[in-house]
Amino acid sequence: MTKHIASISGGKDSTALLILAKLERGVDIQAVFADTGHEHPQTYEYLEYLDNILGPIQTVRADFSRQIMNKREFIKRKWAEDGVPQKKIEDALAVLYPTGNPFLDLCMWKGRFPSTRARFCSQELKHEPIRALIEPWLADGETVISWQGVRADESLSRANLDIVDDPEPGLITYRPLINWTAQEVFDLHRKHNIKWNPLYEQGCGRVGCMPCIHARKGEMKEIANRWPEVIERVHEWERRVSYASKRGSSTLYDVHTIEKNDVANVNYRTHGIHQIVDWAKTSHGGKQYDLFAINPSPEELEMCSSIYGLCETAV
Repeated sequence: MTKHIASISGGKDSTALLILAKLERGVDIQAVFADTGHEHPQTYEYLEYLDNILGPIQTVRADFSRQIMNKREFIKRKWAEDGVPQKKIEDALAVLYPTGNPFLDLCMWKGRFPSTRARFCSQELKHEPIRALIEPWLADGETVISWQGVRADESLSRANLDIVDDPEPGLITYRPLINWTAQEVFDLHRKHNIKWNPLYEQGCGRVGCMPCIHARKGEMKEIANRWPEVIERVHEWERRVSYASKRGSSTLYDVHTIEKNDVANVNYRTHGIHQIVDWAKTSHGGKQYDLFAINPSPEELEMCSSIYGLCETAV
């Protein structure tokens, strides 16, 4: 027996994948959303919309409670032996409890945020929970076809992917959108009168973690102007992860993203999300503030600011 499964993020490509499978090809497919706990509220609302329009979407979430409790015991036993000050040990233990938020718990366990060089977030928060879902199927001898909504023009690594491959017995990876353009993806939404995630009309280039470690300068500016509460949440997460880190500092973005004369003692207060936002509101070169970026009017914030040209073609 063959089972079809598709990972759905609420982004344009995975939504197009689900439209293609269900409405174009009539495939009985299990849609799965791996909730990172780092999504925008509008994405959760959009997933509810898709659930109502295209059928049920199952949610899976990673759980790092065991790893965090093990780290607490490690800190109690080992940090003092390594000469870590008692105050720092107490600060770490004060924040190091499972919160139920997969992204935050993962980062506190690791003592750092993911980066472009160490993207453990995708593996731990998305691939592993979905793998746990299909493992019993494979164990029962089922053939599992994993539909992936990736496109070649997204990155160099994806440009080298095949449409179909079989990474292990019983598991087939299928990438039907690999040669599609973003325009074709949105056109499929229009064809079936399926709305795209509204975040695409609010300056977001990608939909998923909010903000993603790959968010561009202009996207960070839009996020800070439209949803300042997101910035404050990340700032608090930077504080907690820094306390849970033996190094004593951790930031969502690489500290070298912004230029500072004094980089001898960087931390989340000097090079954290607030400083990234300040940099995002500067003009090209990062030396001078863009006055329109600093103080956008309420009318400007209500305006569509799609980088995909969606403002005149909403479904």
